[in-house]
Amino acid sequence: MTAVLLHEAIGDNLSCILVDNGLLRKDEARKVVEVFEEYYGIDLHLVDASKHFLDSLEGVTDPEEKRKIIGREFIHIFEKKAAELGSAQYLAQGTLYPDVIESVSFKGPSATIKSHHNVGGLPEVMNLKLVEPLRELFKDEVREVGIELGLPRELVMRQPFPGPGLAIRILGEITDERLEILRAADVIVLDEIKMAGLYEKVWQSFAVLLPVRTVGVMGDERTYENVIAVRVVDSLDAMTADWSKIPYEVMGRISNRIINSVKGVNRVVYDISSKPPGTIEWE
Repeated sequence: MTAVLLHEAIGDNLSCILVDNGLLRKDEARKVVEVFEEYYGIDLHLVDASKHFLDSLEGVTDPEEKRKIIGREFIHIFEKKAAELGSAQYLAQGTLYPDVIESVSFKGPSATIKSHHNVGGLPEVMNLKLVEPLRELFKDEVREVGIELGLPRELVMRQPFPGPGLAIRILGEITDERLEILRAADVIVLDEIKMAGLYEKVWQSFAVLLPVRTVGVMGDERTYENVIAVRVVDSLDAMTADWSKIPYEVMGRISNRIINSVKGVNRVVYDISSKPPGTIEWE
């Protein structure tokens, strides 16, 4: 959204950089590149920094530390690539108002709930000045902007995805193996939600990989495998949210598909926490 808005304003003076931090959903980097090429013809440079990010996050389990590492390394890699492209002076981000409210005190007193990688997670010293045209807008207002810009409905109605990506949907240490488990489960959750006609009716729907294992039975064998939590919520602006009362048969299909097809998972649970007290994301 931010890229299209800025392209309308400054045209070919805009260079877009997609940093693949290795924490994206399955095939997401490829799909973003295809969308930019197919719809907009905007200059997009893909930087595969997945190994760098995973190395930087090795052994890290604290959610705030994860967010700050991701924000810091993103800026370093972005600035390096921007320098290669020319004399860039500005970094444009799609920061939204809920990110700001939860990360820092803005327009009045508020507690820091968690540092979003693009707000409280950024390094204090940067070589680029920030441009955030959507900073004081909520998601529903941003979608109105997207409609005015003529963006495809599939993009406008896309469910929010956190900047730190799957790093905050893996509780505990991030490894290649745990990322693959979560990606496989996430595909199934979104697929079943879409097939049930619920994708645009709920605010967010996703999987979380928990740092616990449970005993199960697969065939005649005892298993001791991972647990996936499914989180589906209804909201208007992400400031408050309630867990979605999706049909039991949809829950059942999600659970059966994950357990039967995602290696390393033998139990699926459904999160029925509202915000507050729980946040939408688990970390």
